[in-house]
Amino acid sequence: MRVALGADHAGFPLTGFVKEQLTALGHEIVDVGTFDETPVDFPDITARTAHAVLSGAAERGVLVCGSGAGAIMAANKIDGIRCALTHEPYSAHQAVEHDDANLIAMGAWLAPRALIRDILDAFLTATFDDDEDTRRRVQKLRLLEQRTLAEYLNDTTP
Repeated sequence: MRVALGADHAGFPLTGFVKEQLTALGHEIVDVGTFDETPVDFPDITARTAHAVLSGAAERGVLVCGSGAGAIMAANKIDGIRCALTHEPYSAHQAVEHDDANLIAMGAWLAPRALIRDILDAFLTATFDDDEDTRRRVQKLRLLEQRTLAEYLNDTTP
């Protein structure tokens, strides 16, 4: 699988290890930066990573920043991206299986190195459940991307 990898300056120190793990798992890396510890804005890196996934240059994406929080906030503002914060394997596969996640974010300061390979493997081997309940819920996520909150609530609130 082709995996887009994006990191800000806080996440950069972990990217070498993440690349090693992705390569060991047999994946191709589309590295969108950053390439050193010079300060960069995480929304810019997130946008480049999301673009790689949405354009088809990569099938899924991994974001690494200090805590992962900023990256996930930025990613989930992009139409077509569903990103989960993952510091352990369960969330990584659950986000794909139930929420059709196409990106994950992890914090370089928080994700345990001992779990990173398992997190990546869980995310990249998981498949969307694609049953009636999960399709309905993901469709509602897509509606949130496309409508104002008031429009969404008017259509979905009993």
